[in-house]
Amino acid sequence: MKSKKFAFREIEWWMVTFIFLIIVLTNIVITMSSDHYPVEKFFGIVIMPIIAYIGFYVMHLVVIPKYLRDKNVLHLVLLSIAAAAVTGSLAGACAAVNGINAERFFRFYFSTLSLYTVYLVTAILLRKMFLPPVFKDFQLYNGIRLFMIFLFISIFLFVARIFVNEVILVIVLMIIPSISFFVLYNYFLLYRNKIKGNTKAYRWYLWGLITVIGIGFFLAAVENNVPEIMLLGVGMVLLLVFVVFPVSNLIFAKYEDYIGKIDILSVQVNQSTANLSFLRSQINPHFLFNALNTLYGSALMENAEKTSDGIQKLGDMMRFMLHENQMDKIPLSREIDYLRNYLDLQMLRFAKEDHLDVTIQIGEEYCQGDISPMLLIPFVENAFKHGISTKSKSWIRINLRCLKGSVHLDVVNSMHPKKATEDPKDESGIGLENVKSRLAHFYPQKHNLTIVANDTEHFVHLSVQLQ
Repeated sequence: MKSKKFAFREIEWWMVTFIFLIIVLTNIVITMSSDHYPVEKFFGIVIMPIIAYIGFYVMHLVVIPKYLRDKNVLHLVLLSIAAAAVTGSLAGACAAVNGINAERFFRFYFSTLSLYTVYLVTAILLRKMFLPPVFKDFQLYNGIRLFMIFLFISIFLFVARIFVNEVILVIVLMIIPSISFFVLYNYFLLYRNKIKGNTKAYRWYLWGLITVIGIGFFLAAVENNVPEIMLLGVGMVLLLVFVVFPVSNLIFAKYEDYIGKIDILSVQVNQSTANLSFLRSQINPHFLFNALNTLYGSALMENAEKTSDGIQKLGDMMRFMLHENQMDKIPLSREIDYLRNYLDLQMLRFAKEDHLDVTIQIGEEYCQGDISPMLLIPFVENAFKHGISTKSKSWIRINLRCLKGSVHLDVVNSMHPKKATEDPKDESGIGLENVKSRLAHFYPQKHNLTIVANDTEHFVHLSVQLQ
């Protein structure tokens, strides 16, 4: 709900279809069960809602999507008038057959058109007011839109009393909201506590709900002097405990399993994408190593000590990318070796930069165990990418330490305007978003990532529990 906007056009279509289906079926059942119901009235209260639904379908799934594609206001106006005129004429004919006077029909007709127009305008305003970047995620927008759909459907049911039976009002305005409330109560307070192992909280919320329902029905029975009301309370509790909650729990479990599979696939895709450039370079890795060995030998012959050392470290990094980077877990010491080689190459690169101050502290005591590869280096790469300016004083502070069973990385770097940052087109080998996904996948509830940034400084803290 936070990360994406719901497909509201589809949600609106399904909800309106469901409501009109209930209206038509209810009207058919009620009229068919009556022996003296006039045929023309049956025709009116069944056909009128179908015509109204067709009008909604044409506007919502044909006319408006066409306008969104073409941006042709004239076509929107003409098609809207045509749809309103045709549905109004057909519905008016049915109303006349049904014995509904013209004043009552036109009140319903124009109220429905006004309600639909207000709904569209409200939806447009909500998009401007609550979508990112105004708000950081979609949770508030999605919640308001869902409530708005229910509100406008409820108002429509009162407006459309000429063919809406009281039974439908009870179903839509009482039964459906009640079931929705109990399903949400179950998910947020019962189901989630149960799967997390919070048995005490689960029991408190369950028995608290049962107690509230029992007290409510008891007071209603006493107030109305009808003891049988208590039986309704008992039946409601049994229905919730043995039907609503188990069925909704099954749906929740299936949904979370589905989402979990999607997350796994997403991590795999991100991992493949992150290594795409590397995989392309694997066409002939032996040629690259042979070329590096040749350059390394030439550098030694020319007594270019720093150059030969840099080539050797680059070769070590490439071997790491070729072999260990393809594994799910590697020794933490190898990840630290790769990080050291990268830092040594960067220090060789910026050795003559007087305006750059780099502090590196790596404590390898207690650095034991295995870790998923390429989790530490992206944050250090990011610091060198964005933290160094060719014009302003820059600094980078890197602190890596291990405690028993965990590794902790702090990276602080200066921030500069993009135009002043050196090598703005240089890209990190693996994206930070990919690292976040991999952390969530491989270390759920076992990592802490904090990123804080302002105009002058960028701070990252990463803690990973390895055991």
